[in-house]
Amino acid sequence: MVYLCRKEYFCASHRLFNPAWSDEKNEEEFGICSNQYFHGHNFELIVKVKGKINPNTGCVLDLKKLGKLIRTEIIDKVDHKNLNIQVDFLKGKIPSCEIVIMEFWKILAPKILELSEKNAVLHSLTLFETEKNYVEYFGEE
Repeated sequence: MVYLCRKEYFCASHRLFNPAWSDEKNEEEFGICSNQYFHGHNFELIVKVKGKINPNTGCVLDLKKLGKLIRTEIIDKVDHKNLNIQVDFLKGKIPSCEIVIMEFWKILAPKILELSEKNAVLHSLTLFETEKNYVEYFGEE
């Protein structure tokens, strides 16, 4: 099994806010991240795919095609957007990194399987919110 990784970047704003709570409770739980005017990050997304090497190509998956898929299905939809307001697949959800990465998985996993002609699967996603803070997801709920 070979693990293939692709790194992409996007900038986005969000607000951690639970509408069922008071402003005070949100501020207590999320601190400055619940700012009513939102805040932004320069995100880094790492997509890790695992599969067997195709003997005809010597590759697990064409990295150009993987990059295009990630940009089309994820980056173009979140880059320079407000995750709370402008991203359809996050509507009604608190856009924490944990929720965001799980939503990315739902989109990418079946498309990677199809793109690779069932030769490769999505192994993990890593989403850096800051240089110090990131989340990893392996498709397990």
